[in-house]
Amino acid sequence: MFENQKKKSKNALLIFIKNPVLGKVKTRLAASIGNEKALKIYYRLLEHTRCETQTLACDKLLFYSEKIEHDAWPTLFYQKYVQEKGDLGHKMKMAFQKAFEQGYEKVLIIGSDCAELKKEHLEMAFEALEKHDVVVGQANDGGYYLIGFQELINDVFENKKWSTAAVLNSTLQDLERLNKTFFLLPKLVDVDNLEDLQSIEWLENSF
Repeated sequence: MFENQKKKSKNALLIFIKNPVLGKVKTRLAASIGNEKALKIYYRLLEHTRCETQTLACDKLLFYSEKIEHDAWPTLFYQKYVQEKGDLGHKMKMAFQKAFEQGYEKVLIIGSDCAELKKEHLEMAFEALEKHDVVVGQANDGGYYLIGFQELINDVFENKKWSTAAVLNSTLQDLERLNKTFFLLPKLVDVDNLEDLQSIEWLENSF
């Protein structure tokens, strides 16, 4: 199920978010600051992601974890979908597959955890795909906050220990093995725990 829009651009940004439910988001952070504050932090991260993506010159496909919401994400700017069932790799692979099947030529995916992500990083990522097969945004925790392709590469979504410090290196090893060229974006902070939160002054001080 999704709220349909006509394809307007050759480029697409996929955004994965969780439906904001108390006790089900930012669980590692909640262990330190409690569920209610963790939910508030998550709402601020969603707002930040929305502000940095809404005017980006591409089509934007928003994937909810459980169900489509009639919320602050306007359907004028965001096509709304529900993530497929399965592990994170399968969910991302199927979202990319959907986008490429719709005819998009360059596709990026992000989550909503990166408090340092700016519109400029996304523009840089699309530009990098002019000359490279893949673009990757390195996260501080050993994963990535962004990955993008000119065409789907299934291997990067398979045989991964998701939400561990091994994800980025394992992904880059896949790309090297497949002789794919890639561009690395600046390393940014994904807010998963108290230390991450304390490193982002605007977010920590927003309450």
